Amino acid sequence: MQLSLTPAQIREKAQMIINGIASTDANTFTSYDGKHYMENWDWFQGVALFGLYEYYRDTGNQSALDYLFKWFDEHIEAGLPGKNINSMCPLLTLSYLYEMTGKESYKELCLEWAEYAMNELPRTIEGGFQHITIDSDNYMQLWDDTLYMTVLFLARMGKLTNNDKYIQESIRQFLVHLKYLTDPKSGLFFHGFNFDGMHHYCGAKWGRGNAWYTAGIVDYLDMIELPEGVKWFLISSLERQVDALMKYQDEGGMWHTLIDDETAYLEASATAGFSYGILKAVRKGYIDPKYAECGRKGFEAICKLIDDKGILTQVSAGTCLRDSLDYYKNIKLNAQPYGQSMALLLLLEALQWCEE
Repeated sequence: MQLSLTPAQIREKAQMIINGIASTDANTFTSYDGKHYMENWDWFQGVALFGLYEYYRDTGNQSALDYLFKWFDEHIEAGLPGKNINSMCPLLTLSYLYEMTGKESYKELCLEWAEYAMNELPRTIEGGFQHITIDSDNYMQLWDDTLYMTVLFLARMGKLTNNDKYIQESIRQFLVHLKYLTDPKSGLFFHGFNFDGMHHYCGAKWGRGNAWYTAGIVDYLDMIELPEGVKWFLISSLERQVDALMKYQDEGGMWHTLIDDETAYLEASATAGFSYGILKAVRKGYIDPKYAECGRKGFEAICKLIDDKGILTQVSAGTCLRDSLDYYKNIKLNAQPYGQSMALLLLLEALQWCEE
């Protein structure tokens, strides 16, 4: 697979993305409460932190690791927010820092939050994790976001602590979510499902929501050993999704924020997540090599959207589960930490292709 950028140019882009995340310019990432986004503790930051950790793991960049330790230590000292699906996300990265350092306080936090997920997190029918957030309990709702925000962390803790119950719970969550969120006609995923009414709201096949599976499943398969039958099922679900994505990819390499709606704007965080997951799945032998070109086109499109400040542009803001397709089409575009992370993971995967 031929890329337009050399490895040196890809590394330069990755460093630009890092600089964008670590920027102290409050005008770059401003949260709902007027703070720089990286000052908060929620899923926005959690996704970004995981990208930073992967960057450190792949490159050995000490400044990235220093940033992670500083970020976690400052937030832990200040006190953590309430537990929910989204606030669980930073714990995935903290679990890796615990593994590196053996720091007991990191371990205690990770175990406390994993036990909350297992024993206190509200459940839907069939034991799914209800997508409770900072501002809504989302009664009886499954969202595809949950798999990335909470289930990856729980699986990771199962491996780290040799607790099979955590791993089995992560398997159940993937299976329950796929059962109720998969559109059997297209192979794409609905954003959410509500057992209180048994419906998919407006039936949105939302880009970034789908990308949480594409990008998340390839890392999930790295984290734990799965029973072969489960692994086959998850990969077949991924390949069916990717087959549909190939049909809906824009000629410029991107995907629309509503995947199957050409009137919806083209969106970068979903495109980066899709391209990362596709390229890694091909490289690992999970899906047919014919899909590599689809990932390459996405990579090329994303590289063009990184501005001179290292910010991935054309990223949609946080998006809730709603019953209007127009709602999704009217979400504003701005700089977001999770967009940075998806681009960073894609750039790191491109380097893997260059090396191999």
